[in-house]
Amino acid sequence: FTMMELYQAFADYTDIMDLTELLFVNAAVDATGTSVVTIDDVQVDLAKPWRRVRMVDLVTEATGVTVHPSQPREDLVALAEKHDVKVEKHHGPGKIIEELFEHLCESSLREPTFVTGHPVEISPLAREDRNDPHLTERFELFVGGRELANAYSELNDPVVQRARFEDEQKQKEAGNAEAGTVDEDFLRALEFGMPPTGGLGIGMDRLVMLIGGAASIRDVILFPTLRPEVF
Repeated sequence: FTMMELYQAFADYTDIMDLTELLFVNAAVDATGTSVVTIDDVQVDLAKPWRRVRMVDLVTEATGVTVHPSQPREDLVALAEKHDVKVEKHHGPGKIIEELFEHLCESSLREPTFVTGHPVEISPLAREDRNDPHLTERFELFVGGRELANAYSELNDPVVQRARFEDEQKQKEAGNAEAGTVDEDFLRALEFGMPPTGGLGIGMDRLVMLIGGAASIRDVILFPTLRPEVF
């Protein structure tokens, strides 16, 4: 798969949201002559303002129960079990909320939607939300029920970043294979100084799918993965 990453100094995730909208609209117009794309046989104009909504609010809407990473873990486990969402022993409140979102909300996001405010637990490199210490200044872009981009205000405080890495290390030791470890080289680089920065990653294959109206990612990559030949 092909990824594109970019970083903008002295910007935050709201600036990157604006940039992402502009990038997608311009890409569509340059490639096809129009900002209108077809998603599941429905025409969507990318030039219209995109929805921006917090992950916790989407899960609250889907379950009818207010959710937040500050809630007791057992309450969120009970809610997950009610909706047949599997919870691992190493999942904290933030991860459980993400699991609920992925199972109950993600596929319904057909038109361009910025899902924001991811829990700190699942966003170790993102800056803390200035209005809620349990959430981060992060967004994921969903179109047609698929994630196309991930971005955040970069965490540039080496002390806080070290604490986040140490939490990740504990999660890894507890059985979370997706958790990271303490990256001393990265921390040392932060100690030299990093301005406030917004970062963005875009799945280029899915962007091409969106603009070209392809039904499968196999239609837009040069060498699609093939099933092993069975003799």
